[in-house]
Amino acid sequence: MNTFLLQRLTFLAVLPLCTLIVVAAARAAEPAATPDAPASAAPAPEAAEERAHRHHRFDWHHHRDSDGHHPHDNDLVNIGHDSNLPHGDTANSVVSIFGSSTSDGEAGEVVSIIGDTRVTGEVSDSAVTVLGNAYIDGKVDGDAVTVLGNMELGPHAEIDGDVVAVGGTLQRDPAAVVHGDVHNVLESVGGVDWLRAWVRHCLLYARPLALAPGLGWAWGLAFAFLALYTGLALLFREGVTRCVHTFETQPGRSVLAALITVLLTPVLVALLFVTVIGIAAVPFVVFALFCAGLFGKAVMLAWLGGRVTGKRGVGPMSHPAVAVLIGGALVLILYLVPVLGFLVYKLLGLLGLGAVVYTVILAARAHQAAKEAPMSSPASPGPAGPMPETHGAPLTGAVPPIDAALTTGGAPASSATGALDSRGPAPAAAAPHAPAAPPITAALPHAGFWIRMAALLIDALLVGFLMGVLHVYHLELPVLAAYGAMMWKLRGSTIGGIVFDLRVVRTDGREIDWGTAIVRALACFLSLAVAGLGFFWIAFDDHRQAWHDKIAGTVVVRVAKGTPLV
Repeated sequence: MNTFLLQRLTFLAVLPLCTLIVVAAARAAEPAATPDAPASAAPAPEAAEERAHRHHRFDWHHHRDSDGHHPHDNDLVNIGHDSNLPHGDTANSVVSIFGSSTSDGEAGEVVSIIGDTRVTGEVSDSAVTVLGNAYIDGKVDGDAVTVLGNMELGPHAEIDGDVVAVGGTLQRDPAAVVHGDVHNVLESVGGVDWLRAWVRHCLLYARPLALAPGLGWAWGLAFAFLALYTGLALLFREGVTRCVHTFETQPGRSVLAALITVLLTPVLVALLFVTVIGIAAVPFVVFALFCAGLFGKAVMLAWLGGRVTGKRGVGPMSHPAVAVLIGGALVLILYLVPVLGFLVYKLLGLLGLGAVVYTVILAARAHQAAKEAPMSSPASPGPAGPMPETHGAPLTGAVPPIDAALTTGGAPASSATGALDSRGPAPAAAAPHAPAAPPITAALPHAGFWIRMAALLIDALLVGFLMGVLHVYHLELPVLAAYGAMMWKLRGSTIGGIVFDLRVVRTDGREIDWGTAIVRALACFLSLAVAGLGFFWIAFDDHRQAWHDKIAGTVVVRVAKGTPLV
């Protein structure tokens, strides 16, 4: 999902709340009946007695609450849970926020926000449902309102006020009685059970996705955007690669570019509106930012996938589209983690936007510098007379540039001089080769405290999420230790370590075997036992070793970017 869709969903959630406030304010502004009202407006004697009896009953409850000095004790209010008023009980109000309300007794009012409402008893005021369905099969003295939900009136329903259904269907039993008006607005919208499921299982947990029923549309949308990002990487491979390179080499300036873009966009739009003539450019500016956000998300997925695989150079696995798929799979998993899911979602969008904007700035600078440079550099003065004989071999092909030889580690100046005496161009085998990656040993820079704790936090969140999905609790630490031992033996690093380019190596230079990995995992409990002092030891030790590192004879090093860890 992208930022625009999330903003639309948030707007749909806030709009019904505003509608509820307006309806409540309108009802509060209704004028009270005056004493000199005409006799024709007086209710029937039976209805008047029934209303007086009900008014006396709820006044008695209010008086009881006032005597007990607990005015809200008779209100049934729940946030995140359902509210249920059994038959024979009374309450001034039955309210559920992010839950359903069921009233089979006598209630003053029944309200459900992002939940269903079921009324089979008596309600002296109104029954209101926002982002949910309502079923009424009882007596309601006020109005029955649903906003973005369906309304159903049973055979025993009797509504003294109006029946209003906004953005949903209205089903009315022939035996249902409605004394007021019936309004069904935007019936074609239908129910919003899909949105309610996302709010309940995702929004309340601050995550974009969840493994819950009713969220198939969200997963379909996520995979559709992943396919879109993959297509962008296939179509614009060079652009994605350049943006990834910009973010890797200039991360600070990329973040700064993102912040400036976010802060200046409202100012730019306001200025365009002020100039009046610039109003026509506003849609193009918004569309350009939207495209930059989509492309930036593809860039960040490619960067994340490249960090995991470490593939560089040629070959199908080095294509940015493959990196986007791998990074997208990892991000979809992170989207399931509460709180962290929304943080990852927002950070990827912000960092990707900054990488794209700063890459465009660098390209504009390079283009401007190329325009300002002279069309052709002036020829250096040479000796008078004809050029020396070269036997048909071009001088530029026979003499390599001196600075190129110095920078690429090529042949010294003597070999360049020898090239003048050669008959023909220099052989192609003289092309320099890329230096081999240094071996991963304890001689590499050791990882510090904070970066190791960040990697450990990622591992702990992943293990905790897995345990929550499996509904297995109180075993997080043993599972985390087993996970670490397995990853250290098989890959030399955990997923958190792969993200930060960390590698666990032995101080004697040998490969990590199962014995070393298990001893290190068990020694982690000792480091944690004394108030975590064994982990804090990293910050003070000369070799940046924790207690479990010293016991197992290991050290955590930082490898060069692009070094494959998997």
